[in-house]
Amino acid sequence: MSLSAPASRRHLHTRTIACEGFERDDGLFDIEARIVDTKTYEVTEPYRGLRKPGQHVHDMQLRLTLDREMVVRGIEVATNEAPYDPCFTVADAYKGLVGAKIGGGWRRAVNDAVGGTKGCTHLRELLLPAATVAFQTIGSWPKAGKVATEASPDSDKKKPYFIDGCKAWSSSGPVVERLFPLHYRRSA
Repeated sequence: MSLSAPASRRHLHTRTIACEGFERDDGLFDIEARIVDTKTYEVTEPYRGLRKPGQHVHDMQLRLTLDREMVVRGIEVATNEAPYDPCFTVADAYKGLVGAKIGGGWRRAVNDAVGGTKGCTHLRELLLPAATVAFQTIGSWPKAGKVATEASPDSDKKKPYFIDGCKAWSSSGPVVERLFPLHYRRSA
């Protein structure tokens, strides 16, 4: 189902976020993310001067290098375009995430390392979809193309982290009942 037809309107802003996951030859994983903001109109900025429609307001990238347990082994950030000079000086703060684990506590680790004036709002926001892509890259879909279930040979019978994380994976729902019956709980 698509969205309904919109009211009459004028396009002003586009934010594009792209995230990709890679398996490296050394057994680690790279998650790369990029955020690009553009406006549809001309504006004169106090530091950059005239910015034409379609020119990047923000263009920022990051690469998280993770191990199989989703611990950050390396991070690199790049600010390619930004409206203010201090925006280009935040990269070192992100090294504070090396050793942090994506999972429970990730948001706190991000805010501790690069929250407030320590980092960039846009790069900090980009770390959240990058974390989701890490789960999609490392944890959920095997390369052989068969989705893991409780009956999979490598299943350790522990409750998977994604059960009860959304409506589809409700422990009382039909997906868990079919794929992970050991963790299915009939609703009252």
